[in-house]
Amino acid sequence: MPTYEYRCEKCQELFTVVMSMAEHDQDRVECPRCQGKQVTQQFSVFYAKTRKKS
Repeated sequence: MPTYEYRCEKCQELFTVVMSMAEHDQDRVECPRCQGKQVTQQFSVFYAKTRKKS
């Protein structure tokens, strides 16, 4: 499942949420620290890990 990073606009807490793409599309994320609903998704580095050797 994809991992998404967010920042709460109320308390400035950075947090990570693991959820499906369908859940992400619903946009119902809240801050785990203050339960604020004004959160902004942060863009982070993405990498894929495979079993295949390059």
